[in-house]
Amino acid sequence: MSRRQHAAQGQRGITVVVVLVLLSVMLVGALSLARMSEVGTLAAGNLATREASLLASEAGVSKAFSSIKALADIDNDAGNWYFATRQATNATTGLPVVGVDSAPEVKVDDRYSVRYIVERMCEVKKVTEPMRECLVKRTYEGASKKATDEEELAPNAGIQYRVTVRVTDLRGTTTWVQALLTKGI
Repeated sequence: MSRRQHAAQGQRGITVVVVLVLLSVMLVGALSLARMSEVGTLAAGNLATREASLLASEAGVSKAFSSIKALADIDNDAGNWYFATRQATNATTGLPVVGVDSAPEVKVDDRYSVRYIVERMCEVKKVTEPMRECLVKRTYEGASKKATDEEELAPNAGIQYRVTVRVTDLRGTTTWVQALLTKGI
């Protein structure tokens, strides 16, 4: 075999190695692109699930507000959903340390279980001075007036209620929503 033929065979071997390396790089690139598009689809699905859960929570907030308006005695706890005073909260989550599992349930589209509890934002059950004992929304007659502790409540002032809603979907994903509601005194 001549030198020329021997050199040509060596170059053919290197060409195969280079082609295999390039094919491997292209395969890794194609796999990473496929994975990125999969992650994008999963993220979009998670966002849609979250938005649907937030929409379902509106049913719980609405039901809680109508239940508060219909409540005859706001100074006493009502079963497992209404508390006349602020409840202790979890330091990590900020959620009340109250069992939500036995709270009233609202079904939304047979896909979401919505449960709610309501806390009157007062420190005592029998309120005698709302300005000192409760979280109160105050309104003033004029923009220049300042509030004082002895001031009379304006006719459209109201006590604040905190509604905590738990939404659970068919997959078991849980979403928590809190809202403040105001009911006139």
